[in-house]
Amino acid sequence: MKLQAGIALVCLSASTAYAGGIERTTQSAMILYSEGNRVELSYGYVKPSVSGTSRRLVAPIGNVAKDFSVPSFALKMDVDEKLAFALIYDTPFASDVEYPANPMLGGTMASSNTDTLTALGKYQLTEQASVFGGLRIQKASGAITLKGLAYGPLSGYSVDLGEDTAVGYVLGAAYEIPDIAMRVALTYNSDIEHDFDTVENLAPTVTSSTKTKTPSSWNLEFQTGIAADTLLMGSIRYVKHSEFKVVPVVFGKFRPDGLVNLEDTTTYRLGVGRRFNDRLSGSIMVGYEKEGDPLVSPLAPSTGMTSLTLGVSYKISDQVELGGGISRTWLGNATPQTANLAQADFKDNSATALGLKVTYSF
Repeated sequence: MKLQAGIALVCLSASTAYAGGIERTTQSAMILYSEGNRVELSYGYVKPSVSGTSRRLVAPIGNVAKDFSVPSFALKMDVDEKLAFALIYDTPFASDVEYPANPMLGGTMASSNTDTLTALGKYQLTEQASVFGGLRIQKASGAITLKGLAYGPLSGYSVDLGEDTAVGYVLGAAYEIPDIAMRVALTYNSDIEHDFDTVENLAPTVTSSTKTKTPSSWNLEFQTGIAADTLLMGSIRYVKHSEFKVVPVVFGKFRPDGLVNLEDTTTYRLGVGRRFNDRLSGSIMVGYEKEGDPLVSPLAPSTGMTSLTLGVSYKISDQVELGGGISRTWLGNATPQTANLAQADFKDNSATALGLKVTYSF
């Protein structure tokens, strides 16, 4: 049984917007296995609602998470029956948190961005087995400010991490049974170490450098036909968020563990895609990530999640396909802390995402 590419899930880049730590995309390499030559343009828009209540001087904390977008681009080309290449642009890691007026944490903020370009190659060893890999170049920057009574004498501290570019790599392998549209692929994404020019502001201003890694990850992705025009698909993604440490020189003297401490996460997704006719396909996918230690950094005030994503794609012509969807994520409860002292309670939070993808085949 051969299933056309149109049955596959509309990959909402926004569907991973709150899947643990600082990640915003799954860093998937599966475009290498799409049919023929193609260009994909994707755009996701995420509207989170993350609020809570401070414990001391009990006061509400308004929404601390800003709306954000998740753009991506991918180009895939076949050289021959065995060799294919892909070029992918995405923004895999980022944060945009700012606490509104509150005596305990008001004014605390974190902003970070990454722009990544990945060049991949795939070689088909046999009809069933293939290997792939490539290089990833990543540009990153960030800024953090700590304010409020919760930080004691460190209130007012800020740090700017200047733009830096570094390189990592991707390795993977896959096994396929084409007749039933079955594929299992394992991908390793390396950590990427940046060396940021750093300016810390805590009387006096100090200029130095800070080494920080964006985390490594493993993706296990699978799909298989389960009936005519019906595809079962899913993934398990492990991200070693504990590798992400921000320990500037001055701050490290006060808090050796640094500004941010995140737990490793494992995210599970399972879904079904259905081709209704030659032009129209739809999909539904659920996601789950177990809650971790409820004591979290105020700069990442949630732990764990459950999500539901609905997608639809329509082939406008033999060359152009338009996809869109919506994702709803329910975030786990968390307790932001400073110096291991609980400072607030964040409960019943969520995020809604909309996504659009245009595919041009040639």
